[in-house]
Amino acid sequence: MPPRIRGSSCQPQLLLNYLEPAPSSLTPSLTIAPRHRPATSSAPLPCGRSFSTTPAPQVTRLRRRFNEWVEGSGEQFKEPRYGETNYISRTVNFSDFRPVSPDQPFPNNPNFRSERVLSEKAREMIWQAIMVKGMPLKAVSAQFHVDMRRVAAVVRMKEIEKKWQRENKPLALPYARAVMGMLPTADLSEGEKPFEPINDIHVHSYTMQQLFVPTSESREFTRADAAKAFGERILPPDAKMRIPELVQMERNIAAGMPPREATATFIREAAESEKAFADRQHSRAKATEERTLRVQTDRFEFRIEKINSEDVGPTGRARKAVGWRYGVPHMDRRRGEVKIPTRVE
Repeated sequence: MPPRIRGSSCQPQLLLNYLEPAPSSLTPSLTIAPRHRPATSSAPLPCGRSFSTTPAPQVTRLRRRFNEWVEGSGEQFKEPRYGETNYISRTVNFSDFRPVSPDQPFPNNPNFRSERVLSEKAREMIWQAIMVKGMPLKAVSAQFHVDMRRVAAVVRMKEIEKKWQRENKPLALPYARAVMGMLPTADLSEGEKPFEPINDIHVHSYTMQQLFVPTSESREFTRADAAKAFGERILPPDAKMRIPELVQMERNIAAGMPPREATATFIREAAESEKAFADRQHSRAKATEERTLRVQTDRFEFRIEKINSEDVGPTGRARKAVGWRYGVPHMDRRRGEVKIPTRVE
């Protein structure tokens, strides 16, 4: 917004003297020629006010306090400290009358905590245990208290890293060291607390309700019976665990088996279960390849597969149907669709 002209000393005729002449192409019928032009652009106008495009500096109270904090206690955060976190919670002990934890990056958000990450030493240990020693994923997950999905991801990333090293590809090692130096890390050494839970199970929404199931006192009501009471397709916790062999190992130890023998049995059973899973995956991929006809062209490869028209389901949107993900709009995008529940189950 242009500045307002105040005072009676600023005459309209004097103001016209400082205006630039309008281009003839824009206003051919009206041209204002300046009577005289000041020697320098910084000369003040006769009205006592200069038209400057530079905004006046405005230092608010918050900005002034921020500058004071940067020059005071905030100066230590300019350079990171390698080997420890560089969170502001080092200097803030209380926020909103609540104590601030050292692993809390934002003092005003107590629900967000910085989790530890695996160090380079820990990732190398995991890769050595699987690729060199040949231990199964479940055994490595149970030994280091790292989730199986994270163990598999670590092995894949380490394989890519070692492949690039063999091919002499450049790695962003300085960046990795800088980031790892500013995050809490876990070395998976003896005496450290467990890195993360490894046998957490998914809680189905059907199991969140309260049921009253009559049963006789002489009947043994197991967890499988409880799962069946909630629904026919609800699995018991033993079947939903990622490493069910750990439960059997604890049972063997409780039955009197020596811990060393129970551990060896656990490793053997884990290896057998992983081999069986790999065989099922291989058989499934082989069956899919056998019923797929590949036609190679210059630009594309067409894959033709025979289907059964009865697999589309009553609505044509079964998961085995062709194109069940494409071409059909969502139910909430159709006009006139009832989007509120009409019954309670």
